[in-house]
Amino acid sequence: MNSIGKIAEKTIAIRPERLSAGAYIDFLRHTDLGGQYPAERFEARIEKLVRSVPVSVTARDGDRLVGVCFGITDFAYWLFITDLGVDRDYVKRGIGKALMAAALEAAGGADDIIVYTCANGNALGFYEKLGMRAADDVMVYNRVQWTDFTVE
Repeated sequence: MNSIGKIAEKTIAIRPERLSAGAYIDFLRHTDLGGQYPAERFEARIEKLVRSVPVSVTARDGDRLVGVCFGITDFAYWLFITDLGVDRDYVKRGIGKALMAAALEAAGGADDIIVYTCANGNALGFYEKLGMRAADDVMVYNRVQWTDFTVE
Protein backbone atom coordinates (compact mmCIF):
# COMPACT_ATOMS: atom_id res chain seq x y z
CA MET A 1 0.00 0.00 0.00
CA ASN A 2 1.42 3.42 -0.84
CA SER A 3 1.87 6.30 1.59
CA ILE A 4 -1.56 7.88 1.04
CA GLY A 5 -3.24 4.78 2.41
CA LYS A 6 -2.05 4.33 5.98
CA ILE A 7 -4.63 4.11 8.78
CA ALA A 8 -3.77 4.65 12.42
CA GLU A 9 -6.39 2.19 13.68
CA LYS A 10 -5.22 -1.41 13.52
CA THR A 11 -8.78 -2.73 13.90
CA ILE A 12 -9.80 -1.53 10.40
CA ALA A 13 -9.19 -4.13 7.67
CA ILE A 14 -8.93 -2.88 4.07
CA ARG A 15 -9.28 -5.58 1.43
CA PRO A 16 -10.79 -6.48 -1.93
CA GLU A 17 -14.31 -7.75 -1.35
CA ARG A 18 -17.38 -8.23 -3.53
CA LEU A 19 -20.51 -7.01 -1.70
CA SER A 20 -24.12 -8.08 -2.08
CA ALA A 21 -26.60 -5.43 -3.21
CA GLY A 22 -28.32 -5.58 0.17
CA ALA A 23 -25.07 -5.03 2.07
CA TYR A 24 -24.19 -2.04 -0.11
CA ILE A 25 -27.66 -0.49 0.16
CA ASP A 26 -27.49 -0.86 3.95
CA PHE A 27 -24.04 0.77 3.93
CA LEU A 28 -25.38 3.70 1.89
CA ARG A 29 -27.77 4.52 4.73
CA HIS A 30 -24.76 5.28 6.97
CA THR A 31 -22.84 7.49 4.51
CA ASP A 32 -23.22 10.61 2.43
CA LEU A 33 -23.20 8.44 -0.73
CA GLY A 34 -26.88 7.66 -0.30
CA GLY A 35 -27.87 10.66 -2.40
CA GLN A 36 -25.73 10.02 -5.47
CA TYR A 37 -27.99 7.54 -7.26
CA PRO A 38 -31.22 8.11 -9.18
CA ALA A 39 -34.46 6.55 -7.98
CA GLU A 40 -35.11 4.86 -11.35
CA ARG A 41 -34.56 1.08 -11.07
CA PHE A 42 -32.37 1.70 -8.02
CA GLU A 43 -32.19 -1.81 -6.56
CA ALA A 44 -31.72 -3.56 -9.92
CA ARG A 45 -28.97 -1.15 -10.89
CA ILE A 46 -27.18 -1.53 -7.54
CA GLU A 47 -27.31 -5.31 -8.02
CA LYS A 48 -25.64 -4.89 -11.42
CA LEU A 49 -23.08 -2.47 -9.96
CA VAL A 50 -21.88 -4.71 -7.13
CA ARG A 51 -21.80 -7.77 -9.39
CA SER A 52 -19.89 -6.10 -12.24
CA VAL A 53 -17.55 -3.39 -10.93
CA PRO A 54 -13.92 -4.41 -11.60
CA VAL A 55 -12.46 -2.85 -8.43
CA SER A 56 -14.31 -3.40 -5.15
CA VAL A 57 -12.47 -2.62 -1.92
CA THR A 58 -13.97 -2.49 1.55
CA ALA A 59 -13.01 -1.33 5.04
CA ARG A 60 -14.31 -3.32 7.97
CA ASP A 61 -14.13 -2.89 11.70
CA GLY A 62 -14.67 -6.50 12.65
CA ASP A 63 -17.87 -7.49 10.83
CA ARG A 64 -19.07 -3.88 10.45
CA LEU A 65 -18.73 -2.45 6.93
CA VAL A 66 -17.29 1.05 7.45
CA GLY A 67 -15.96 1.97 4.01
CA VAL A 68 -16.35 1.14 0.32
CA CYS A 69 -14.47 2.09 -2.83
CA PHE A 70 -15.61 0.98 -6.28
CA GLY A 71 -13.81 1.73 -9.52
CA ILE A 72 -13.69 0.89 -13.19
CA THR A 73 -10.32 0.37 -14.84
CA ASP A 74 -8.44 -0.99 -17.82
CA PHE A 75 -5.71 -2.24 -15.42
CA ALA A 76 -3.07 -0.51 -17.56
CA TYR A 77 -3.64 3.25 -17.69
CA TRP A 78 -6.61 4.57 -15.72
CA LEU A 79 -8.97 4.04 -12.81
CA PHE A 80 -12.28 5.87 -12.50
CA ILE A 81 -13.53 5.92 -8.91
CA THR A 82 -17.31 5.56 -9.05
CA ASP A 83 -18.03 5.25 -5.34
CA LEU A 84 -15.97 6.14 -2.28
CA GLY A 85 -17.68 6.39 1.05
CA VAL A 86 -17.02 6.02 4.75
CA ASP A 87 -19.57 5.41 7.49
CA ARG A 88 -20.37 8.74 9.17
CA ASP A 89 -19.18 7.32 12.51
CA TYR A 90 -15.72 6.60 11.00
CA VAL A 91 -14.86 9.73 8.99
CA LYS A 92 -11.54 11.55 9.42
CA ARG A 93 -9.65 8.41 10.42
CA GLY A 94 -7.74 7.84 7.16
CA ILE A 95 -10.11 5.15 5.89
CA GLY A 96 -10.97 6.99 2.66
CA LYS A 97 -7.29 7.49 1.88
CA ALA A 98 -6.55 3.83 2.58
CA LEU A 99 -9.44 2.73 0.35
CA MET A 100 -8.14 4.94 -2.49
CA ALA A 101 -4.65 3.51 -2.10
CA ALA A 102 -5.96 -0.07 -2.14
CA ALA A 103 -8.12 0.62 -5.21
CA LEU A 104 -5.18 2.20 -7.03
CA GLU A 105 -3.02 -0.80 -6.19
CA ALA A 106 -5.74 -3.23 -7.35
CA ALA A 107 -5.98 -1.37 -10.66
CA GLY A 108 -2.25 -1.58 -11.38
CA GLY A 109 -0.39 0.80 -9.08
CA ALA A 110 0.62 4.44 -8.95
CA ASP A 111 3.42 4.04 -11.51
CA ASP A 112 0.94 3.16 -14.29
CA ILE A 113 -2.54 4.32 -13.31
CA ILE A 114 -4.15 7.77 -13.56
CA VAL A 115 -7.14 8.22 -11.23
CA TYR A 116 -10.31 10.11 -12.19
CA THR A 117 -13.55 10.68 -10.32
CA CYS A 118 -16.66 12.87 -10.38
CA ALA A 119 -16.41 14.43 -6.96
CA ASN A 120 -19.33 15.67 -4.92
CA GLY A 121 -18.75 19.30 -3.98
CA ASN A 122 -18.48 18.34 -0.30
CA ALA A 123 -15.66 15.90 -1.11
CA LEU A 124 -13.44 18.22 -3.16
CA GLY A 125 -11.17 18.99 -0.19
CA PHE A 126 -10.64 15.30 0.46
CA TYR A 127 -9.54 14.63 -3.12
CA GLU A 128 -7.34 17.72 -3.18
CA LYS A 129 -5.56 16.49 -0.02
CA LEU A 130 -4.78 13.29 -1.93
CA GLY A 131 -3.06 15.39 -4.58
CA MET A 132 -5.85 15.25 -7.16
CA ARG A 133 -6.74 18.33 -9.20
CA ALA A 134 -9.68 19.41 -11.33
CA ALA A 135 -9.45 18.19 -14.94
CA ASP A 136 -10.41 20.10 -18.07
CA ASP A 137 -10.47 17.06 -20.35
CA VAL A 138 -13.53 15.10 -19.19
CA MET A 139 -16.60 14.93 -21.41
CA VAL A 140 -20.10 13.75 -20.46
CA TYR A 141 -22.89 12.17 -22.50
CA ASN A 142 -26.06 11.80 -20.46
CA ARG A 143 -29.57 10.94 -21.64
CA VAL A 144 -30.52 9.11 -18.42
CA GLN A 145 -33.67 10.00 -16.51
CA TRP A 146 -32.49 10.94 -13.04
CA THR A 147 -34.85 11.53 -10.14
CA ASP A 148 -32.92 12.58 -7.03
CA PHE A 149 -33.56 10.69 -3.82
CA THR A 150 -31.60 9.62 -0.74
CA VAL A 151 -31.21 6.06 0.50
CA GLU A 152 -32.58 5.99 4.03
